[in-house]
Amino acid sequence: MEEGSNPKWEGKATANLVGSTPEQVWPLLEDFCNLNKYLTTLDTCYHVEGELGKPGLIRYCGATVPSPSGGDEKLTLWCHEKLQAMDPIGRLLTYDVLDNNMGFKSYESTIKLLPIDGDGEPGCLIEWSFVTDPVEGSTQEDLVNYLDSSVRTMALNMGNALKSCTE
Repeated sequence: MEEGSNPKWEGKATANLVGSTPEQVWPLLEDFCNLNKYLTTLDTCYHVEGELGKPGLIRYCGATVPSPSGGDEKLTLWCHEKLQAMDPIGRLLTYDVLDNNMGFKSYESTIKLLPIDGDGEPGCLIEWSFVTDPVEGSTQEDLVNYLDSSVRTMALNMGNALKSCTE
């Protein structure tokens, strides 16, 4: 099959964060170069170039995982991601993966915050959507499952961070 004839993968994962409004969560999300504070599977996330909070900003993200060859060997998965858009009023950001060792040829993602009513308590829905070329050695379901786990982890950690600020 020729390259380019494969359809793109698209997906979305969401998590509710009851007790924190989108306005409260936004400052945590817009801190684009500190994702590792809330997505604890990342070992590091830092600013590479560009102006903080502005489109064109590039960050590096890295995570250490067990090597597929087994044993005690470890492998560092990494990517450079470029902020394409940041909308503080709509509370969303969009980024692309530029370079990586995870098999992404093209990947664009949007994370947005939406208000919810959590049984009478204000809350926030974190929605993480993506469009990517198929990733060799993986499935679309694997990617959606990873994002689902990631967005739930982020929601939990962001909720805990906001709680500790008010205590």
